Amino acid sequence: DEENEPGPIDVLQVAVIQNLYLYANKDEEPFLPYLAKFTTLVWNMLLRVSQLPKHDALATTGIRFLSSLVGKLMHRELFQEEATLREIFARIVIPNLMIREVDEERFEDNPQEFILSDMEGSDTESRRKCAQELLRAMCRQFEPQTTQICSEHVSQMLASFHADAANQWRNKDVAIHLMLGISIKTESAQYGVSQVNEGINVMEFFSSHVLTELQEPNMTVRPMVKATSIKFVSIFRNQFTKQHLEALLPLLIAHLGSPDVVVHTYAAAAMEKILTCKVDSGTQGGTISKVPKIGRAELNPVLNQLFTGLFSIVDNVDLDENEYVMKCIMRASNVARDDLLQVVQVVLEKLTAALARVAKNPKNPQYNHYLFESIAVLIRSVCTIDAAHTTAFENFLFPPFQDVLQKEVAEFTPYVFQLLAQILEFRPEGTGLGAAYTALFPPLLSPTLWECKGNIPALTRLLIAYLSKGASEILVQQPNSLLGILGVFQKLISSQANEQYAFDLLRAIVMYVPQEAFMPRFKDVLQIILTKMQKKKTEKLVGLISHFFALFVGKFGPQAYFEQLNLLQNGLGLNILAHVWIPRLLFAPPTRLEAKTQIVGLTKLLCETPVLLADANAQNIWSQIVCCAVKIVASPDSHLDSLSADGDDDDVEIGYDATYSVLHFAARPARDPFPDVPDASIMLAQSLHRLCASHPGRFTPLIQKGFESDPKLGAGLESLCLRAGVSLS
Repeated sequence: DEENEPGPIDVLQVAVIQNLYLYANKDEEPFLPYLAKFTTLVWNMLLRVSQLPKHDALATTGIRFLSSLVGKLMHRELFQEEATLREIFARIVIPNLMIREVDEERFEDNPQEFILSDMEGSDTESRRKCAQELLRAMCRQFEPQTTQICSEHVSQMLASFHADAANQWRNKDVAIHLMLGISIKTESAQYGVSQVNEGINVMEFFSSHVLTELQEPNMTVRPMVKATSIKFVSIFRNQFTKQHLEALLPLLIAHLGSPDVVVHTYAAAAMEKILTCKVDSGTQGGTISKVPKIGRAELNPVLNQLFTGLFSIVDNVDLDENEYVMKCIMRASNVARDDLLQVVQVVLEKLTAALARVAKNPKNPQYNHYLFESIAVLIRSVCTIDAAHTTAFENFLFPPFQDVLQKEVAEFTPYVFQLLAQILEFRPEGTGLGAAYTALFPPLLSPTLWECKGNIPALTRLLIAYLSKGASEILVQQPNSLLGILGVFQKLISSQANEQYAFDLLRAIVMYVPQEAFMPRFKDVLQIILTKMQKKKTEKLVGLISHFFALFVGKFGPQAYFEQLNLLQNGLGLNILAHVWIPRLLFAPPTRLEAKTQIVGLTKLLCETPVLLADANAQNIWSQIVCCAVKIVASPDSHLDSLSADGDDDDVEIGYDATYSVLHFAARPARDPFPDVPDASIMLAQSLHRLCASHPGRFTPLIQKGFESDPKLGAGLESLCLRAGVSLS
């Protein structure tokens, strides 16, 4: 404890330096007269601070303070002498980069702690990381001098290593870390290095000194240097060509067999990051197109060896759950895509065995998340090729999933519900729900399941999947199920946090439940919605309500909309249009799929609603609807030509979220409620054309009146009509 735990004076000194750091960076002006004195004190403290773990916080805090000064132009004169820079190297940087006995012990006995302090992108500060940050700060102000001094030290240390490799391997480790410190100008944890020091030949250093370590087949030789070499590859992944990375993959796969946890973890983490690397492939439509450096074709020759190496770690019950290994499995599966067919059964067996182990005692949320993401990738990749494979996934996954649900493993139930929904959504059309899904449905309506907040998004999606695949089948087999589903809707809408899911479910009912089954209950649904709006009329709720009404009108027509609302109160349909629906569209125009839904609904209101022409008030509402519709169509932010905002997911950062962990690879594609309308804007123009042609001279003044507040919309409508090949005159 005397060596590991800082004493009261150590803790006090750390707090003092932290305050100095704040003054130097947040309130510089009053601090400037004292800066030189305090810098000397911190400097002297760093020169005498010991290598004991109890002084780690003192060392890192002091180096961080020094880095903040060195990197600023205003303090340049404090450090510009070459002798000063050389002393920083010799007495601060190198001693704090050097591997200590305690680091070796941590590497072997507590690899998780070592990885946390050492790995690229982790938040934990270590002496090594802070020393490298000091080097980068020096390069920002004194790049030529720092590069020259550093290169001299690197040469000396490599010469020392080559003279006695067995005993001087620590010097090689320091040399590689020195190169990492001075070579990097700009980097991010997700994308690696984007700009390097032009005075350093990174690839030459790699070929001469790093590659040789990776090519050494004996995994027990210099494992700490091997780990550093793998880290070098991971950090500079963007600087390697496609050919370099293809050659490196087998070497990294070989290191999955290392008995050292740090080494095989770094190898898995490096490969995961390499699989997200992209390179420019030209320009398409004004934007730069990127393709993976390592794609399906490049991964295929080593896919079996990669999975063998990764699962040898996962299957080893003596090792802790390794989130980096599982993340690599997830990423490799996503890159392999169609090639997974050749290994899907083995991979699925391994993943379900891992699931059975962790379900007994879930303790690593990141590992668990990547495990379920990996299963999601398998389902998506294989069922996209042939939806008939859903049967095999059901047979394989239902037993472990039912085990999770029966044992109420709370950490896993949201994941299980998402994967059950994903499989059901892939189920071939016309095959019904199947016995397993039919048996699972009644318990999903149990109120206790919906008490857990973490279950609600996934359960909602699963119910929607049931309705999309077998609403009629459910109503025949379980006649009271619609009441149960509407009960869920009522429970969800009562909470402001769950309003979104309530309306997701309600829109699914409108889309998939037969009208004759739904309509007798619609008056009650409207009453619930309007009561909620009277209690708390938020911007979000108004948006959800207007989206729902647009879908309802698009599906069942405007007459049904007015009839149902007027049953509650005469004139309520017009009232909602004038005071809720239209103001929302003017204030916050919708985008993508909702924009299309609104255009379809508004078009039907405009062209199929005689009541909107009954008097001056109604005609004014009609004009406002035209204004809203054209405004949505004319706005480039509506993205009517791209109904889904989902982009390329190959390199997205994925991970656990304590609130609700969405499985990225189980994401449900946006479902267009009006697939028979290829272009909603053309539908609007053609419908208005037919309306104007049937009543010459009647509607043109109303359209012009709608554009009084924004004359530019007239030009937008003209452009739309030109594109549709119609005229409104």
